Amino acid sequence: MSGYTVDPRIRWTETLPWLIALAGFFLLPEYLALGARILIFILFALSLDLILGYGGIITLGHSAFFGLGAYTAGILSAKLGVHDNFAQMAAAAGVAALLGALTGAVILRTRALTLLMLTLAITAVLLEVANKMSSVTGGADGLSGVQVSPILGLFRFDIFGKTAFLYCLAVLFLGWLLVRRIIYSPYGAMLTGIRENSARMHAIGAPVYWRLLLIYTISATLAGMAGALLTQVNQFVGLNVLGFEVSGELLVMLILGGVGRLYGAFIGPAVYLVAQDYLARQFPEYWYFGIGALLIAVVLFAPGGILGLIDKWLPFFRPKRSARASAR
Repeated sequence: MSGYTVDPRIRWTETLPWLIALAGFFLLPEYLALGARILIFILFALSLDLILGYGGIITLGHSAFFGLGAYTAGILSAKLGVHDNFAQMAAAAGVAALLGALTGAVILRTRALTLLMLTLAITAVLLEVANKMSSVTGGADGLSGVQVSPILGLFRFDIFGKTAFLYCLAVLFLGWLLVRRIIYSPYGAMLTGIRENSARMHAIGAPVYWRLLLIYTISATLAGMAGALLTQVNQFVGLNVLGFEVSGELLVMLILGGVGRLYGAFIGPAVYLVAQDYLARQFPEYWYFGIGALLIAVVLFAPGGILGLIDKWLPFFRPKRSARASAR
């Protein structure tokens, strides 16, 4: 089954994203703010890939967990005076996990269009609640006054974005370890089986519903952590974190990189956000046209995303083994 391998050892090629990130930290100091945003959305995309690429759960409401995590961290700081970054992160993860478990228990009993509409409805309800509770959330004006204590009491968030970048990189690394452990496990193989043929998994006695509910909750937890990261880095929360646009953009990022490929969640957000930054500066009124053209090109010529295109062409650059070597 795709998405599962019997060899869970980390290959040398899997160190490339981390080496690139560290190289960017030293070589591109003026882009650290953009880099931190890319790292946040990579974690967010990983959370979506868990349920979409491996669990086969189609959703357009993943921003509900992202936004809830963002507002939880913001409210703790601005309203309750809790400035410790780890406490904010833990609270955001816990609240997002609770919402994931409660909503997943209902929506995962449905299928197809009904499930899709319910995910949209949950996000719409949260958006309206955040807008109406302006005394707590700031409403349409957003929630300002967010403060974050120095990380480990030593590293303050600076205007150059150095601490934010390394902090986001560390959280992403831990999230990546968790996601990788899941997908390279028997549980990950079961998820792939459910995605491919849930009826057959039912027939062999697999607890399909509970497996999906667990992965949905884990995905919500990671999305909530990504939202908390965004709040801590920006020190501000706006209603846009709960908007449909965030869910749509995240889905586009994942499609660009490659759904169900693990590292597609790394490539997609990086390509999308770098292209968005460049096009918005060069063509501020028409940058969406460029993003749309990029997405169309990927869908037409690389259905498996950019990572699928790389896999397709990579064999052409590998040296062919001799017949004698192949026979060994």
